[in-house]
Amino acid sequence: MADLTPIEEQVVKVLGELNATDSNAVRTADDITKKCGKPKGLVSNALVSLTQKGLIKRVAREKSAGYFLIKK
Repeated sequence: MADLTPIEEQVVKVLGELNATDSNAVRTADDITKKCGKPKGLVSNALVSLTQKGLIKRVAREKSAGYFLIKK
């Protein structure tokens, strides 16, 4: 996982632990934040950055967005 910050690495690891590996198994930022044990703002910034880097995908939903890992 080159070029990832420690929080980005942790978010990727947590998404894997939560089995968020496809669009049918998305997890919210709240789910990820609780599992990481880090401040929500820090996790949210990491999610945005990981989305821009193409490692995760954001799925817009009615109540809250979901995230999942993109298999490379």
